[in-house]
Amino acid sequence: MSSEGKAPAWLDELRLAYESGAHGQFVLYGNVADRFPLDGRLVSLTRYLEARLLGTFDLVFLYDPGNGLSLLRGGERFAQWPAAEKIQPWPHEPRAAIELISRYLRYRANLQALGRGDSEHVAVILRGAELVLPASRQGDFASASLASLVRDWAAEPPFADMAFASLLLADNLNDLHPLVANNPRIDRVQVPLPDADSLGQCLAQLRLDHPKAFAAEDNGAVQALAGVSLSALASLVKRRAHQGKVLGAQDWVEAKKQLVETDSAGLVEFIESKRTLDDYHAQDALKVWLRQDMALWQAADLRALPKGYIFCGPVGTGKTYLVECLAGEAGVPVVKLKNFRDRWVGSSEGNLEKIFRLIRGLGRCIVFIDEADQTLGKRDGGSGDSGLSGRLYSMIAQEMGDADNRGKVIWILASSRPDLIEVDLKRPGRVDVKIPLLPTTTIEESAALLRALLKRFELKLESKALVKLPLPLLLTPGAAEALAVKVYRQVRTAQMQPLAALEHCLQGYQPPVAEQVLRLQMSIAIREATDMAFVPESLRHLADENLSP
Repeated sequence: MSSEGKAPAWLDELRLAYESGAHGQFVLYGNVADRFPLDGRLVSLTRYLEARLLGTFDLVFLYDPGNGLSLLRGGERFAQWPAAEKIQPWPHEPRAAIELISRYLRYRANLQALGRGDSEHVAVILRGAELVLPASRQGDFASASLASLVRDWAAEPPFADMAFASLLLADNLNDLHPLVANNPRIDRVQVPLPDADSLGQCLAQLRLDHPKAFAAEDNGAVQALAGVSLSALASLVKRRAHQGKVLGAQDWVEAKKQLVETDSAGLVEFIESKRTLDDYHAQDALKVWLRQDMALWQAADLRALPKGYIFCGPVGTGKTYLVECLAGEAGVPVVKLKNFRDRWVGSSEGNLEKIFRLIRGLGRCIVFIDEADQTLGKRDGGSGDSGLSGRLYSMIAQEMGDADNRGKVIWILASSRPDLIEVDLKRPGRVDVKIPLLPTTTIEESAALLRALLKRFELKLESKALVKLPLPLLLTPGAAEALAVKVYRQVRTAQMQPLAALEHCLQGYQPPVAEQVLRLQMSIAIREATDMAFVPESLRHLADENLSP
């Protein structure tokens, strides 16, 4: 195999496996739809593999569902096959194409066995392998027999005894038929999102080709664009160059958010936060702990750094808001998982695989899973979902427990019912710190919370005046914000003074969540807490209360 120039680690891994004779068949999955730098251009993975990996091969087949079977190299050699002239047109259906390739390989093997043919290096690139051999049709006989034919290339004679390489390209490993994806004789190679070197090469070339889109100085774009594909980056630069707009430092940050969300096909929401823990009203012990953890993270002192948190507490206590504040404190992006479940077999697992690939490509980030008790799945989901919940649970548990992610990824789960999250997912090593977020317990706390929220509406009230009012206890940030909106509405529509408007809104005030439900969720959150220092003394007795759901 060709080794010209510096190759990425995944390409070196593939080359070593083939040249050592360890494997002849490879599944390349992950960032296979991206573009790759080659001789000052960005090319497809097929073209990149042909140039960087298959340059010394005599004959290279290419099959994809759209165009059918073709030859990238070796047309003259193929024409020497007596059966070649009868192949008109070239097959488009996958079974006919795979059978033709197998027939040709058997012909070459027979010639060599008779001592009449030289050793010919043959390769096959199968694009869109998950469309040809889909996991969703694993129970179908036609699909299984086709997967069996492809699997023979990896282990059965004469294919395994020849100078033959087959490369199957798939977006997600979980989308591929298990007869192929789980074959122990196949080497699975993940193509990651571009690293800093690839991004640097791409930006340098784009700067030469489209100078109108770049400022004169280096604005740290490589560091800002971690997790972005080269194809998305090239599209952005071309669009800006055509518009005559220069990309500045802030543009790269905004562009990254858009590009990541577009590449993820709506599976994640990318959040860049400008808030810090100064913007969050909570127990001092909680904020001190979180600030210490963020300081350890920034100092790369990882031995005492938790791999994950659970923020638990009643609805409306600001769990999502705290995540944004923590991200701003750490100076890292937040990746919020959206609905990755799909109705098709294997699609949910494939979506989760894509999300994990994106997370690894981002470098340091926080992964936020809201409503974790519903999202994360169960070890035993029952027969109603054909085992999907259990498979998703297993994938998430493995990723959360990966030791290589410590210092790179912090997982944050948010739930008002943490007792419904599987114990294995919230054990130390996956989630090390469980933090209860609780409503106010004193008039002074309710006054401070309301004062901060009213200030956002440019309504300034003194704490001394607020504490004299019949403010509700067990006030959550969500309920307080709704009350602040109501006060602002009275000020604007009834032309009332802020204090009078608040007094008016407190008349007949009804909490948005029933007290019984609130106390149940508080009790659960307090019992889950890893440290009672996070819990106000006035609420610690709830840990011993027997409140039924």
